[in-house]
Amino acid sequence: QVQLQESGPGLVKPSQALSLTCTVSGDSILTNYYGWNWIRQTPGKGLEWMGCINYDGKAYYSPSLKSRTSISRDTSKNQFTLQLISVTPKDTAVYYCARGSTTWWDYWGQGIQVTVSS
Repeated sequence: QVQLQESGPGLVKPSQALSLTCTVSGDSILTNYYGWNWIRQTPGKGLEWMGCINYDGKAYYSPSLKSRTSISRDTSKNQFTLQLISVTPKDTAVYYCARGSTTWWDYWGQGIQVTVSS
C-alpha cells in the first residue's frame, strides 16, 4: 500500500521560506512513470498544482509559482521536499503531496495546514 506523509512547520512568518517534506512508503520515488507532486488548497479556492519531481529527478513547476518554488529529493530516505520562498499570507493553505502526474493523482498524503502570519 502506497502511503505519503507530509511534515514541516505549521506556522511560517511572512517573507520567510516554507519547507515541507513528504515521506513515501510502499513505493520508490525512483519508480519509472510516476511524478511526485506538491498541491495546495487555499481558503475559498480549489486545488492548485505547485510542481513535481519525476522519477528521473527532473522538476517541473507551475508557471505562477516557478520563481518561488523548488522541489528536491533524498532518494536514500525516499523523501521529496518543497521549498517556497518569500511567503505571504496568501500562501496560507493545506499542502498535500501526491503521486501521479501534473493533472492526476492516485495517492495523497493527509495534508498539512500551513499558516503564514507574524
